[in-house]
Amino acid sequence: MTGSLEGRVAFVTGGSRGVGRAIAEDLARHGAAVAICYRRDGDAAAETVAAIDAAGGTARAYQADISELTDLEGVVGATRGELGPIDLLVNNAGVASRGNDVADTDPGEVARLLAVHAIGAHHLCRLVVPEMRTRPRGDIVMISSIAVDKMSGGGAPYNMAKAAMEALAHTLAKEEIANGIHVNIVAPGVVATEMGNRLIRATLGIPLAELDERTPLGRVCRPEDVANTVTFLCSEQASYLSGQRLAVDGGWRDATAL
Repeated sequence: MTGSLEGRVAFVTGGSRGVGRAIAEDLARHGAAVAICYRRDGDAAAETVAAIDAAGGTARAYQADISELTDLEGVVGATRGELGPIDLLVNNAGVASRGNDVADTDPGEVARLLAVHAIGAHHLCRLVVPEMRTRPRGDIVMISSIAVDKMSGGGAPYNMAKAAMEALAHTLAKEEIANGIHVNIVAPGVVATEMGNRLIRATLGIPLAELDERTPLGRVCRPEDVANTVTFLCSEQASYLSGQRLAVDGGWRDATAL
């Protein structure tokens, strides 16, 4: 698919590190100009932009709090001014739940996770969809989680937020299919990132690497596994796909060891 996204402008939230960085780099590798939206780590965002530039791609970094509408309006406008109309949006930014039972959960945590995963994603879709309708093709990819399949205890704010994000995706896919906008969901399992390692240490008390031998395919998900799936969904090879949910979990949903 080399060059398959040439001429397109992608906007990736949470694009400075981990899964977001892998997505940004892969989209750029296939020809898209990429806007990397980040909240705090400006150094990491700059490193990602530098890596894309060094590989011959085009990228810019923009700081915004996904939960703040005025921030989103500013970075979408800046992207249009520097890179052009956005026709590929990846809602990847997210925060983890603290792992408490519902009875012990701070109400502020519920509001914060819904604001980042679902409400912020809604704001971004609302901002970019009208312009996407005028483009030859539009793509919106939501990065969800197999947590929605499991609905495990101790993670209600995260489960609720990701489920709401998926509801947005399925609704938007129906609304925009006639306008040539493809809306799909990618739902990874635990991913080998800094956040993934912290999660496994907190919940299982072991390093994430120790899970490799306990997974059906012999390793946990890598950021590149998610990125490859996103790029495929936005390519001509997936031109007949919309409203789909791809679980990038190596069979974890059916695994009994976890």
